[in-house]
Amino acid sequence: MAWLQSVPDPEIPVLSVVDLGVVRDVAWDGATCVVTITPTYSGCPAMREIAHDIERTLAGHGVAPVRIETRLAPAWTTDWITERGRQALRQYGIAAPAERAIDVSGISRRLPQPTVACPHCGSTRTRLVSHFGSTSCKALYRCAACREPFDYFKTH
Repeated sequence: MAWLQSVPDPEIPVLSVVDLGVVRDVAWDGATCVVTITPTYSGCPAMREIAHDIERTLAGHGVAPVRIETRLAPAWTTDWITERGRQALRQYGIAAPAERAIDVSGISRRLPQPTVACPHCGSTRTRLVSHFGSTSCKALYRCAACREPFDYFKTH
């Protein structure tokens, strides 16, 4: 798992696939290393590249053969982004999800509009500009304090 920390997400390269929560498990099936991954959404085009990068990274550490298994259930959620991943998003200029997708009872909930802090200046005087940002998993916001636009990683 530590070696996979060096595998970046193709769309947000400051996040590793481990910190993004895509890597679910690493286990052994006899002499084969089995890495279980969950896409951030069904049909994510980056999964083939992520699987290839995982295989290449492990082979570089002498681990072979490697089998990649994709698990769709439970569905990936932004709750799986690690604290280190959330900090990396902020430092990169993307606001991390401001709320949890799943409450303590395991029932999905959606809050009206979250209070989103600007990753540039920290102000919460921000407004939603568009529900879709640079990718479908992000929304576009603008800060009223520093006037900078920024992506917000949507909760899901």
